[in-house]
Amino acid sequence: MSGPQTPEPARRTQGDYPTGTGGEDTADGIQHSQRMLSFSDALLSIIATVMILPVTHTEISPEQFDKSIQRLLATRIAVYLMTFLIVTVAWAAHTRLFQVVGKIDDTLALLNLACMMTITFLPFTFSLMVTFPEVPLGIFLFCMCVIAIGAVQALIVVYAFHFPHLLNPQIESSTHRTLYRQHILGIVLRGPALCFAAAASSLFFYPQEGGSYLLMATVIFLPYVSKACSWCKGRLVGPQEPPAHSVEFFTFDLHEPLSKERVEAFSDGVYAIVATLLILDICEDNIPDSKDVKEKFHGSLVAALSVYGPHFLAYFGSFATVGLLWFAHHSLFLHIRKATQSMGLLNTLSLAFVGGLPLAYQQTSAFAQQPHDELESVRVSCAIIFFASIFQFAIWTTALLHEEETLQPSARFGGREHAFMFAKLALYPCASLLAFASTCFLSRFSTAIFHLTQIAVPFGFLLLRLLVRLALALLRALRGLPLPAPGGQDDMRSPLLPSP
Repeated sequence: MSGPQTPEPARRTQGDYPTGTGGEDTADGIQHSQRMLSFSDALLSIIATVMILPVTHTEISPEQFDKSIQRLLATRIAVYLMTFLIVTVAWAAHTRLFQVVGKIDDTLALLNLACMMTITFLPFTFSLMVTFPEVPLGIFLFCMCVIAIGAVQALIVVYAFHFPHLLNPQIESSTHRTLYRQHILGIVLRGPALCFAAAASSLFFYPQEGGSYLLMATVIFLPYVSKACSWCKGRLVGPQEPPAHSVEFFTFDLHEPLSKERVEAFSDGVYAIVATLLILDICEDNIPDSKDVKEKFHGSLVAALSVYGPHFLAYFGSFATVGLLWFAHHSLFLHIRKATQSMGLLNTLSLAFVGGLPLAYQQTSAFAQQPHDELESVRVSCAIIFFASIFQFAIWTTALLHEEETLQPSARFGGREHAFMFAKLALYPCASLLAFASTCFLSRFSTAIFHLTQIAVPFGFLLLRLLVRLALALLRALRGLPLPAPGGQDDMRSPLLPSP
């Protein structure tokens, strides 16, 4: 293991990925954390998303779709959503921690691997806890995992403060390092302390299912509960001046900055995994058996594949939806300068519903045999798409509330990209609501029409750009303002992507 090294002068702002590797640091056993953080983000996004597989792979035929099956699906969906949120809480804590720790060595890399291994075990313990709510073993194992994660993160904090050259330059050069360490350790150990009390009580009392969900909700929303308590305290005793040594990026303030690059990396991982799950489903379930091709279709592979036509249409429609939601997310974060905790929570909720798109694909491709089930499956898909997109719109709205800090000038009120971003982020919520309403008024609205609509939406983005440009030109003409010169500062230079 590497020992203490001579600190290198700081050249970067914490929270950003470094652009180089630094030969001197490598020679001295100190490494930049970019690759380790990329690995951690990819691993956590996979763990958070693959929990949708038990839901999508539930074997159900339309004849079996009764209330018991509906309860089973509802339970598994609840398990998926809670697990996704729990893993993202662990990811957010990891993000805050490595905004404090700027560089790593072999010891920190191994401690991070131990932390990742423990986090990856969380979905199993939570599934066990929900499946057997009357048995205390599930909640006990879950609490032990959270305690282990907190213990490893505390070791990372203690080790990094023991070798200050590994810390954020702001903390490394501060005379309040001891206070920083106590403050950060207090936040790191807050969740494990809660779970320790829950684990101790589980040894004497059998938890009920409602108590399990209450514990999960407490773990997930503890930062926001803490912020609400601080706000109430400020209202009662009056505002207090923050200490001069406060650590802005390691608090529970809803407006504190997150690492924008890590938010993007985690989000890209979720979108990529969802797209991969779609192709895995179609490869697994839609390859005809060679014996059936010979006997039923007289050796014609084309005729055999034509039977799976609705499944392929569902795949292309679902992939188009995943890709365009990523496109909207990409365009949004091009204009965001700083991501806050509240924006991170909204992004997490959006990604949780994006992770449910494989379920939408399974629903619309498997339940197309009976008209009632067909409409129900389309409604489920519309609801998933609506919530995935409306939380993206909420990120945009939250950023506008503090636009001077969070948005690029071109995306603020009156900016040349503001109207187009508003229309782009509103497209999917409006389209999904329209499709949902169509299932209520049109009895012939089928999954095939729904998937053809999904495939047609990319052309809607192209049309949207044209309509926004025409609308802005019309407004300028009505107000008597001159049109922007081609290639000028106000010209929209790209037919699809926002201006940089």
